Amino acid sequence: MPELAEQTVLDFYTYPPVGSDDWQYAFQTAQVRALETQMLTRAVLLDMTNAQNFEQAADLLSGTEYALPQGAKDIAQAETILQQRRTAVRELFSDLMLDESIVQLFKARDDFANLRLALRRSLTEKPIGTDYSPDGNIPPEQLEQLLSEQGEFSSQASTEYIQQAVEQVILAYYQDKDIRQIDYQIDGFQAEYNLKTARRLNSVFLLSLFRTQIDLTNIRTMLRLKFTASEERNVFLTGGFVESERFKNSLELGYEALGQLFFATPYNRIVEIGANYLASNKSFLRVEQQCEEYLTGFLKSSFVITAGPQPVIAFLLLKENEIRTTRLILTAKKNFLDTKLILDRIG
Repeated sequence: MPELAEQTVLDFYTYPPVGSDDWQYAFQTAQVRALETQMLTRAVLLDMTNAQNFEQAADLLSGTEYALPQGAKDIAQAETILQQRRTAVRELFSDLMLDESIVQLFKARDDFANLRLALRRSLTEKPIGTDYSPDGNIPPEQLEQLLSEQGEFSSQASTEYIQQAVEQVILAYYQDKDIRQIDYQIDGFQAEYNLKTARRLNSVFLLSLFRTQIDLTNIRTMLRLKFTASEERNVFLTGGFVESERFKNSLELGYEALGQLFFATPYNRIVEIGANYLASNKSFLRVEQQCEEYLTGFLKSSFVITAGPQPVIAFLLLKENEIRTTRLILTAKKNFLDTKLILDRIG
């Protein structure tokens, strides 16, 4: 198979390419297609948002896999059910995916999330919690051992990336003891790891997915830097479809000019709507909603694939997004958040 070519932003109009069919995944694709029909509809999510209170919103989940036990409507129980459903869909993904390297790649997301938490606790010496995810490639206790220099860290190829990330993050942090460097360095290392793995797997879909995620992360970073009038410039991720210089140049412009700067990219709508909402409401709700909507649209574009790993990966990410959205609505209702703010966030 020829080596993957990295398309520029001008090579597609709305969404990047998703690759071709792989008939080894005929059964797996059929299974996730059936499961997609059971996902919550937009109408259900909107009804939950417009419900008068948490209890009514939770009642709308009866008859779904997120239904709360009869006679008990509690946010803690809802969280338990949502976590159980997330674990279940991840286990299903592992069972359906024929390539173990792809399973490890997506488990690495939890490794990086755990590492972010562990490094913050270790470097700042603050007990900010131990809510580690058990779904990664590396047990959380092994991360603790690595950072406390107790015991030996695994040298397996599947986990070496964590040790490399630790060394890079610690070095960057101690230059100025800037806690923000933990996030910047982990984001950069994770993006680099994802791209490298996608190229090794020769996956058009994964490369498009990760380059898109880099662009969306850079859009969020750009607007946050502008909002806080930060002097940071070298914190944008590289490897996306949009060159990092465009994001750096945007920091010298007003909010009203950002849409024009990104006019020739697929992200014009995201930037324009997000920047206008931020300028008028001092809130990132709409940029988050727009980024999520774009990524969801890209994942759904994989529906053109008749058989392949793409629909299985897309189902995992869409299902995880459904779980996050359900959690967001229920939590917002429990805390009596204004309905308009919820709608602005979920779109």
